[in-house]
Order: sequence, then C-alpha cells, then structure tokens
Amino acid sequence: MLVLALLLAAALFGAYEGWVAHSGNIEVPGWGYAFLAVGLVFGLLLGGGLMALIFYSSRKGYDEPARKIETDDQG
Repeated sequence: MLVLALLLAAALFGAYEGWVAHSGNIEVPGWGYAFLAVGLVFGLLLGGGLMALIFYSSRKGYDEPARKIETDDQG
C-alpha cells in the first residue's frame, strides 16, 4: 500500500511539475478550467456508463455464445 501511495505522489508531482514548467507563465482563464472540469466529468460518466453496460450484459447472459434452438416441427 505504501508503494502505491508513493507512486501516486510521484505521478501527481510529475503532473504538477509538467504543468508549471511548460506553461510559460500563461494564465488559464476561468472558462478554461470550467471546460477541463466538464470534460473530466463527461469522461467519468461515459466510462462509468460503459462499465455498467458491460456488467449488465454479462449478468443477463448476452455475452454467452450463440446456440441453435431445436424445435419439434412435425407439420
């Protein structure tokens, strides 16, 4: 658990340093942060919805291989 926490801290530090080092002292306006937030929320909702569909189809048996249904037609 400690190793994962350290990896997360290193990733966040690297992301922050990359954001600050390559910004060139350019300020991001409020609407820019709003678009980033909307994109983040939309991406999380889309990913969550797709995962829900995967679990739903798996539990309902839609992922099973197709089978031929035999009928007793004596007509």
